[in-house]
Amino acid sequence: MRLSQMLFVTLRDDPADAEIPSHKLLLRAGYIRRIGSGVYAYLPLMWRVLQKVSQIVREEMNAAGGQECLLPQLQPADLWKESGRWDTYTKAEGIMFALKDRRDQEQALGPTHEEVITAIARDMIRSYRQVPQLLYQIQTKFRDEIRPRFGLMRGREFIMKDAYSFNVDEESLEKTYQDMHTAYSNILRRSGLAFRSVQADSGAIGGSASQEFMVLAEAGEDEVLYTEDGQYAANVEKAVSLPPDAETSAFTSYEKRETPGTETIEKLCKFLKCSPTQIVKNVLYQTNFDNGTTVLVLVSIRGDQEVNDVKLQNELTKLAPKYGAKTVIKLAVPDAEAQGKWANQPLPLGYIAPDVADDYIKSVKDVAPRFLRLVDKTAVDLKNFVTGANEAGYHVVAANWDEQFKLPELSVDIRKARPGDRAIHNPEQTLQSARGIEVGHIFQLGTTYSIAMGATYTNEQGEEKPLLMGCYGVGVSRLAQAAVEQSYDKDGIIWPVAIAPYHAIVTIPNINDTQQVEIAEKLYAQLNQAGIETLLDDRNERAGVKFKDADLIGIPYRIVTGRAIANGKVEVVERKSRNSQEIAIADVVSTLKQWIHQSVNSQQ
Repeated sequence: MRLSQMLFVTLRDDPADAEIPSHKLLLRAGYIRRIGSGVYAYLPLMWRVLQKVSQIVREEMNAAGGQECLLPQLQPADLWKESGRWDTYTKAEGIMFALKDRRDQEQALGPTHEEVITAIARDMIRSYRQVPQLLYQIQTKFRDEIRPRFGLMRGREFIMKDAYSFNVDEESLEKTYQDMHTAYSNILRRSGLAFRSVQADSGAIGGSASQEFMVLAEAGEDEVLYTEDGQYAANVEKAVSLPPDAETSAFTSYEKRETPGTETIEKLCKFLKCSPTQIVKNVLYQTNFDNGTTVLVLVSIRGDQEVNDVKLQNELTKLAPKYGAKTVIKLAVPDAEAQGKWANQPLPLGYIAPDVADDYIKSVKDVAPRFLRLVDKTAVDLKNFVTGANEAGYHVVAANWDEQFKLPELSVDIRKARPGDRAIHNPEQTLQSARGIEVGHIFQLGTTYSIAMGATYTNEQGEEKPLLMGCYGVGVSRLAQAAVEQSYDKDGIIWPVAIAPYHAIVTIPNINDTQQVEIAEKLYAQLNQAGIETLLDDRNERAGVKFKDADLIGIPYRIVTGRAIANGKVEVVERKSRNSQEIAIADVVSTLKQWIHQSVNSQQ
């Protein structure tokens, strides 16, 4: 392709609405253009990148036995109501683009396709002889993000590969799951990316086990905790660890003490000259379930620890049936306005005890009349601890469970693991932290959807059994931007060779120099004929502008038909290393072919 004929416009300055380097660079280099909030056009250079990523994905999925299909983007709400996820996605998660058609029937633009594929399996799979099955598609998805940001990282419309497996037993599902783990590792490796697979929370998708594939980058939205021995890695939302040991309490006699101005753990420790590991702090949450019920939750946790909201929400979801509900719509620390709707009187925030009275809660419709009390495992074994006295400006010391305070029946792990914590598998290993961009997620769904939607098969004994399912997603457009976030410099993008829009760019410094133009045209034709995808910068621009644009768009190799042609050579610059060397014109094609082959195959 000739740049003089391409829709190619670069920007000198960073766009005002772009926050992270990859977003800025893709806009400046003319890869994408913003059409609306969270909605971008993929321009010609970007589309070539996306096609290459898609092809790598397609090859690895096919190698794993996948069958490509294409499912409808418009989905009837009835399917989502069958699975029980309609309220989750329209209210709790709130990311569904839902609408009504002219027949007044509810529809949705698909954020994912578990319901659709399960309905197909329900209609088509009858016997154990038909499974396992693995179906996948590469398609545009829609999610109504509350705050679209970072370009293609968190958009409202994006390209995704989603796959779904159907199996007859746990062993078969586990094999498919491991096959997908291998396929995803191959996809990221072949795309030239540094990544880490980590244990993850299954979220609204559900299921018993899941892993995320994180592209490592400083601007990553997710924090990954891992051990250097390679035996453990998890998203911080899912991570578990051994907390630091609690110090022995210096208090031996139970008493109530005046502690003015100590509404935070830090202030309380300073006032009482004690360790936060000797404190039981009590954190108040307000939970809204999908049936309209509000439940006030009191979490007792050791003073040096923080509540992991994702773990807490998962525990509350398990308890939803107790309140006649299916799922959590919202979980938050109630502000003064929220408290005003259910509290009889202001709570002594910062001084709450584990036994704060239920009569703080008004008798209001749809509000549970009692606090749901949970205790984190870090607080269960504390002796002679400090905690609130249910009175502003007062705490109690040397308190004990089942003496001064009843230990809550529900003991759970809802603490947030931290860098520096000891690893559970080997306490000699400590958790390290890295930032990552989630580009893939694989799930063992089990029978979550098949039971809800009646997708069964007949086994060898003639018995009807629910199908076991797995689902496996790769964000194609997100992966492409993650590659930029992982590899760039002050001058622009540095694409991995395997997914670069073009392998090489031939730059003519002076288009008025007949010899430069002639040699450039010849190389351009020869390189493309040899299968080396090549751009020709034949624009009537200064050489400096052309060099800057080549760096900005990140083409792996730049060939310059400049002064060296007097000696029968051209300058070849590698974008990644900036290494420059003069190569005989006759050897350019064979040299680049070898370099590209080595680069792509080193990632296989």
